[in-house]
Amino acid sequence: MSMRELVVLGTASQTPTRARNHNGYVLRWDDEVILFDPGEGSQRQLLHTGVTATDLTRICVTHFHGDHCLGLPGTIQRLSLDRVPRPVAVHFPAGGADYFARLRHASSFHETAELAVEPISADGQRVALRGGVLEARRLRHPIETYGYRLVEPDGCRMLPQRLAAYGISGPAVGELLRAGHLDVGGRRVTRDEVSVTRPGQRFAFVMDTGLCDNVYALAEHADLLVIESTFLASEAALAAEVGHLTAGQAAQVAAESGVRTLVLTHFSQRYGDARRFADEAREHFAGELVVAEDLTTVPVPPRRVPSAG
Repeated sequence: MSMRELVVLGTASQTPTRARNHNGYVLRWDDEVILFDPGEGSQRQLLHTGVTATDLTRICVTHFHGDHCLGLPGTIQRLSLDRVPRPVAVHFPAGGADYFARLRHASSFHETAELAVEPISADGQRVALRGGVLEARRLRHPIETYGYRLVEPDGCRMLPQRLAAYGISGPAVGELLRAGHLDVGGRRVTRDEVSVTRPGQRFAFVMDTGLCDNVYALAEHADLLVIESTFLASEAALAAEVGHLTAGQAAQVAAESGVRTLVLTHFSQRYGDARRFADEAREHFAGELVVAEDLTTVPVPPRRVPSAG
């Protein structure tokens, strides 16, 4: 059975706290297991989840500030220690290639894992996956930073009543799906006549950034949006100065972009009570809201139910 869910490894920005580890997130998406922004301690956090380094198929780094990448050395070395039997793709801003090289070889180890190093060098760069397309968008931060979104292609849902009306059943349904049409009783029946579009699912990952058009482009119609909310509105001026979002801004993005489930994370250590982020976000967003906590799991919502028209 396919599984689509977010596993939260850590939720702290800049420095870990007693209650929050550095950033780190794993997306299970069918046969893809993607590690996003492994901050310091991510390897140990994985031990508390059902995810192992051997499960990983891909690593995505948004930028090379320490809280988003200092877990790379241990994670990469663990891939070799566990002798992961397949290539693991790694995506990161191309301008940070030197940082990646130093992190990859931060200490002496016997490298047996195969990394497929695929830097992101352009806004809108896409990577084809079996379960959709992974797209990177340039964000607004003091250093080169990209957000990611995974978009599943739209499919179709066959309508049993319409199929029955045309006398189509059994293997003929599969033939109609493959060919796009079927001749029945002297009449050609098209797939569109007996089906509706089933929207593909969308996941978006937006870390350190000020508000910009690409934040909205990434969040558009996301079923699950994971987005930084480093500050509260009381520090909005500081957030703008250093290229971050407030909880209210993140919630406004979600509301205006048609997001179904909003996950707030990357919290400044100055705040002890996470409920304040929820309270601020609720002023703008009425959908499913999650204030992320370390070592929790958030399911990707079920597919939207298409209208039969």
